Amino acid sequence: MKPSKPADLRQLTDAELEQQIINNQRSLVDMQFNMAVGTLENPSAMRVLKRDIARMKTILNQRSKSGEVV
Repeated sequence: MKPSKPADLRQLTDAELEQQIINNQRSLVDMQFNMAVGTLENPSAMRVLKRDIARMKTILNQRSKSGEVV
């Protein structure tokens, strides 16, 4: 899994970012389940997904602080 670039994420609207966060969180839960069961092939993908979620939340937070609406 390849990490998302902040420049690419900044081009998305707030609604798109929020939807992407929800999708990534669902994928993360699935990965955590697979890790517990022992069928997860790439454990490092969890780290990448967590960081992508954090990047998206950071961008949303920055926009809300600056009053920018996209």
